Amino acid sequence: MDHRDAHDLGLAHDLKTMTRLASRRRALGWFAGASGAAMLASCDGGSSAAMSASAGGTEASGATPTPSPAATAAPTPAATGGSCVADPVETNGPYPADGTNISSGITSNVLTAANVVRSDIRSSFLGSSTATAAGVPVVLTLTLVDVNAACAPLAGHAIYLWHCDRDGKYSLYDLPAESYLRGVGVTDSNGRATFTTIFPGCYAGRWPHIHFEVFSSLANATGGRYATLVSQLAMPSAACGTVYNGASGYTASIRNFAGVSLSSDNVFGDNSSAQIAQQTPAMSGNIADGYTAVAVIGIAR
Repeated sequence: MDHRDAHDLGLAHDLKTMTRLASRRRALGWFAGASGAAMLASCDGGSSAAMSASAGGTEASGATPTPSPAATAAPTPAATGGSCVADPVETNGPYPADGTNISSGITSNVLTAANVVRSDIRSSFLGSSTATAAGVPVVLTLTLVDVNAACAPLAGHAIYLWHCDRDGKYSLYDLPAESYLRGVGVTDSNGRATFTTIFPGCYAGRWPHIHFEVFSSLANATGGRYATLVSQLAMPSAACGTVYNGASGYTASIRNFAGVSLSSDNVFGDNSSAQIAQQTPAMSGNIADGYTAVAVIGIAR
């Protein structure tokens, strides 16, 4: 499936689009509570209530940090004497479901759903569907650090993670009845949030990737305020080759992956080698048992 639409037309187009979206979300951040939510719905030409649970950000803001299993927890650069770089800003793409665009004529915003905070994002959680996305399991631990404070971990931040399924399709857009492969984690005292998901497929024109947005707090994430960082993770080439050629259900990804490269990708192509290294998770495991992956996300505060 070819996803090269208005949000995949190159860096210059993306920057203009991101500027407009960022400006709108900053404006929304000046308003509190229901007035901000109402403004968001009117700007997007639809009702966010149709896609969200009634609890909203107030109840969700009391959530505890997402647990990070010791087996997959990534040490912060500060703890190991290493270094970190600021992750580059990337487009949130055409399928974010973060309140910045519409799907099926209504505002698509999973961030206002009461149960969006979850570590296992493989199942749908909105509407009547509880379908689980099929694919090779991946346990991904992200460590959020402050690049301007010796890579110190950032606790209490929210990370919204989403990506396509093994067929290269996105829930709520390509699959309007599904809401899987989306969720929010809250970083613990070590700056870590862990998600259980699947290995994403590769669709035509893009390097295999995972989207994420970082918010300074869960209240900001669920309250319609703008993200501190919008970026993407690049899946490791070796793991892509192994999964696509060896796991069932990824047949279309074999051909699509053969036609892309990091250097030609319209998101990752202009990044430095240091940025690409940080955006690429370190992975271990196999198809039968699943993979564990770790990555550091650098924030310049």
